[in-house]
This record gives sequence, C-alpha cells and structure tokens, in this order.
Amino acid sequence: MNSQSPAVRKNAEALRGASRLAVQATRGVMGLVEEVHCTIASGPSVLGRPLERPARAVTGWIYSTLQEATRHVGAGLDAVLARLSPWLGDSAPGLQREAVLSALNGVLGDALEAQGNPLAIPMAFRVHGHPLCLEPEALRDALPEAGSRLLVLVHGSSMNDLQWSRRGHDHGAALARDLGYTPVYLHYNSGLHISQNGRALSALLEQLVACWPVPLESLTLMGHSMGGLVARSACLAAEAEGQAWRPLLRGLVCLGSPHHGSPLERGGSWVDVLLEISPYSAPFARLGRIRGAGVTDLRFGNVLDEHWEGRERFGWGGDARRGVTLPEGVACYAIAATTAKALAERLPGDGLVPVDSALGRHALPELTLRFPEANQRIIPGANHLDLLDHPEVYATLRTWLAS
Repeated sequence: MNSQSPAVRKNAEALRGASRLAVQATRGVMGLVEEVHCTIASGPSVLGRPLERPARAVTGWIYSTLQEATRHVGAGLDAVLARLSPWLGDSAPGLQREAVLSALNGVLGDALEAQGNPLAIPMAFRVHGHPLCLEPEALRDALPEAGSRLLVLVHGSSMNDLQWSRRGHDHGAALARDLGYTPVYLHYNSGLHISQNGRALSALLEQLVACWPVPLESLTLMGHSMGGLVARSACLAAEAEGQAWRPLLRGLVCLGSPHHGSPLERGGSWVDVLLEISPYSAPFARLGRIRGAGVTDLRFGNVLDEHWEGRERFGWGGDARRGVTLPEGVACYAIAATTAKALAERLPGDGLVPVDSALGRHALPELTLRFPEANQRIIPGANHLDLLDHPEVYATLRTWLAS
C-alpha cells in the first residue's frame, strides 16, 4: 500500500490537514461559547470586568469534556484518513484548490506551520505550478531554455504563483517572450511574518543561483503587494549574511506593495481593541484575530524581525520601524494604482493600498523609500489586482527592464 503516487499522497495529506483544522476550529468555537456563557452568568456591567464566575465550576467541566471528546474525534479522523489515503484516487490539485489553500495560508498560515498541519505551504520555486528541484541536473532538465537573465516573481498575501496569470496575461511569460528573461515563481505561506519569508527566500535564492544551468548575468525580483515587502526583506537578509546572490541583483520591482502599510489592516487593529472594551464583546475579538502574522505585518509594512518582536500583534502599538533603505546598487521601481480615472494631487489608492504607501512616500523623511521619480508610475482607473495584467503596467515594465 506504499506505492501511491505523489498526487494521491498530497490529496490525502490535504484531507488530513483539513480534518485537523476543522477539529481545532470546533474546539475554538467551544471555547468562545464557554467564555460568553460564563461572562453572561457572572453579570458584569457592559464596560466592566466580571465580578465572579459562578457557572464556571459546572459548565467548565462540561466544556472541558466536550473539548477532550473533540480531540479524540480528531485523532480518529487523522488515523482513518491515513489508512484510506491509498484509495483516495489520483486527482490534480487544480487552480481552485490552489486558490483556497493559499487564502487559508494567508489567514491561518502561521498557526498551520506551528501545528505541523499538512495544509501549510512550504516555500518553493515553481514553474507552471510544478516545484523546481534545486540541483544542477534537475534544474537543467526542468528549464532547458534557461538564460542568463533570471526573473523571480513573488506573489502577494493570500495568493499563489499561478495567480500571476490573469485574463490571459502573465508579466513573467511576457518578459520572457519580449526581453529574454527566464521567469521563476515563488510559492510561499503568506501567513508567516514577512521577515521570516524574507530570510527563507534569501536562503532559497542562494541555492537557486548556485545551481543555475548557465552563468548568470543578472537577477531581478518582482513582487506584487506583500511580495514586494518579502523581496525587500530578502535583500536585507542577504546583506546581513553576505550571501552570493545579492551582488547579482540588478532590479527590484514593486507592484502595489504596501511599503508603509494598509489602512485596512490598521482598521482591523482598532476593531480588535474596541471589541475588548466590553467583557460581553471581548470573546469575539478572537474572531478578529484570525489573521496571519504576515497580514498584521501589513499594518505598517514590517520587513525586519525587530519591527514586530516583543510587540502585541493586535494591540494599540504604533509604528516601530526605523529607517530601512532600498537596496544599494539596484535599480528600484514602484508602480501604484488608483481607482480614480484621472490623476490629481490627492488620489485614492487601489482599494487596498494607498498611492503614497505603494510609492514608498512617508510623512517622516527617515521612513521614505527614495524610488527615483523616473522609476515611479501611477496607473489611473485600476485596482489592486489590475496591476497583474494592466496593459500600461506591462508597457512600463517592458521599458524599465529592457535596459
């Protein structure tokens, strides 16, 4: 029974991961209900703390018994699915499965990773959705037309590498066709901290460059949304470690990247705080906290460990960042989108990221990322996802990266 194909094993592991997640979610909801029950039973004032918890002795025992039963059910499901895996059939993952899995990782990826859940996405370079084996011979077989100009594309939060293709266009494939780049796509768990993904990307780039089939002339990183921050973080990690790929870096392109955060995530922070003001609503703040570490990094655009370590992810804390510059000796580019049809002095963002944040502008000079004026572009009448296939975006990329 050990002869099942990799696709079968992957499908079985996904089912086991989903069952484990469902059991954990059930136990989490039980805990939430118990907390509300005990809060109501103790009768505190709306904005005060509970005075006592008379119901805890009896209901606590009931809920703990249910929690234990659920845990055993979860273990049983895991064992059954392990036994059934050889019979689950060979099915391709498909675009829908990939989209759901990447969204799940964006929301819960840090928890999935910590729990060893099979649904956690391992970081890998992929082409057409297939992971690359970072060994010279295997890479030569997988990329027979590999050239000397390497382009690495890094997707955004809750997305995946296959979503670089939108409405028949893929920036990587188009740049390969028109300018001779060899595109490789990063697939990663966007629920982890950006700095964690940045370090992992830097280490993976070191392996990729070491076994590239032909001598490399240049490396360009392109990130959409969070991907731009992960790419910046990788540059910082490489500089700190003195890694060999960093001198090969010639270009860094950020498409709608929230260099100084997104007001949507900052809004989520305020909702968390407001819910916890009252003991009646406080248990529900846990629902607002179902956001991966990577998402909460987007509150201000954290790219280093020191930006988040020792700080409460869901607290009142302000921006802890200090000046982090763009990589030196690298042509850095930024494209922002605005839903406004015409350019004006004050522009709305792309629905997720403000124009100033995408262009690295900040009220504090020490936090401003100094993209050269000629290396900035604002695309009117476009939203955040339009940056992936807008004709003006690609025309700009082609002009910039032709040099």
